[in-house]
Amino acid sequence: MTGHILAIDQGTSSSRAVIFDARCNPLFSSQQEFPQIYPQPGWVEHDPEAIWRSVLHVLRNALQESGLGASDFAGIGITNQRETTLVWDRDTGRCIYNAIVWQDRRTAQNCRDLKEQGLEPLIAEKTGLRLDPYFSATKLGWILDTVSGARRKAEEGKLAFGTIDSFLLWRLTGGKVHATDATNASRTLLFNIRTQEWDDELLRVFGIPGPLLPDVRDCAADYGCSDSAMPCGAIAVSGVAGDQQAALMGQAGFDVGNCKSTYGTGCFAIANTGRQIIQSANKMLTTVAYRFDGVPTYGLEGSIFVAGSAIQWLRDKLGIVRSAGETEALAEATGVVSHVHVVPAFAGLGAPYWDPDARGAILGLSRDTGIGEIVTATLQAIAFQTRDLIVAMREDGVEPDLMRVDGGMVHNRWFLQFLADILGIPVERPANIESTVLGAAYVAAMKSGLIDSPSNIGRLWKRDCIFEPSMEIARRDELYAGWVDAVSRVRTSP
Repeated sequence: MTGHILAIDQGTSSSRAVIFDARCNPLFSSQQEFPQIYPQPGWVEHDPEAIWRSVLHVLRNALQESGLGASDFAGIGITNQRETTLVWDRDTGRCIYNAIVWQDRRTAQNCRDLKEQGLEPLIAEKTGLRLDPYFSATKLGWILDTVSGARRKAEEGKLAFGTIDSFLLWRLTGGKVHATDATNASRTLLFNIRTQEWDDELLRVFGIPGPLLPDVRDCAADYGCSDSAMPCGAIAVSGVAGDQQAALMGQAGFDVGNCKSTYGTGCFAIANTGRQIIQSANKMLTTVAYRFDGVPTYGLEGSIFVAGSAIQWLRDKLGIVRSAGETEALAEATGVVSHVHVVPAFAGLGAPYWDPDARGAILGLSRDTGIGEIVTATLQAIAFQTRDLIVAMREDGVEPDLMRVDGGMVHNRWFLQFLADILGIPVERPANIESTVLGAAYVAAMKSGLIDSPSNIGRLWKRDCIFEPSMEIARRDELYAGWVDAVSRVRTSP
């Protein structure tokens, strides 16, 4: 065995495999997009078999390019889009319905009904989350109630539930392992983050049979071994983490107060709060940031549903840019806009609003509004949404003094400078902006013995550049006030 790590990053729009050396430097990678399914407004699904085919494809490509075999690897790490919900038959391994994606809003009424029953305080106390269709429990209940015979089979132990990590683990191990890690479990509304166990009372609230659930393990743990028939051969699976927590670890966010924001399909900011569970008064989420040796570290998180997908919308639906890379030059030429606002509430509003019925809008259009203004306003909206989260964190007693950023959007230097200006704190971009898959490699390397401790990860992290705020405070506050007013126009609930 030599010291390579194979990391799988299964995201919302694509799957990727990256091969790292013993110091977690990336050597070879492969990525493939897969289709998004929109059965009706507000519904978002994935074909589980399309996801699986994409994972097999990128594994084969990365391994073929590297020329490495199973004996060259110390372990496999998995990171995944969180909350996306699957149910499969334990005998066949086939899903009984498409994966219901984290962005999906079909269970909004179910969540409202539970709120009207006064259950949200209980759920928030146990899970750190809010009653929202974003999370897995109501999606899972919908599948059980919609697919004929599913609930009976679930009660008989014939079905398995999992987020994407569990599904991949099941497939990779040939159905031998049904498990998840504490970070993914903490996003289901079924896991008690205080006791670190599936919660019987929550299972009753959501009507979920216990036999469906996977075993919950540490991020760096024994997850069995990939089947020898897999493209990678037989390799120990030694690390699992949900994508945003993986990104926090990939950014070496192991000290209390460390904060990162990832700009992928959505935008997700997490601040490390250590052993402290913060019960947010500002609609933020408390989540398990990571768990090692049975000891959880917590984080305060804000989730924005639309970030990079707004740029995809400009490209694929409006057709006003041919690539995401064009947006930087357009914004540079246009400059900061104050009279046009894009509110990209395509899947409702996440933190700190939690309005599943809100929908997107372009406000302030005039005869001289053109492509440059709309593109720039879209970039600004993503920065404004990040400020929403930082404002809420500060009101909850967490005071980030620096933001580390990652994800595809951080190639855009104009966006990062505007982000620093609007936040009023430095924004730091790492040398490796793919922090999510890097975090998966780190946790696998820890379990495999290639990395001794999280402190060693901090020594491996490298900065690429830093953006210091330069905008006057009055101008920053004026621009943000315009955003707050724009959001108020699309909200359906206070």
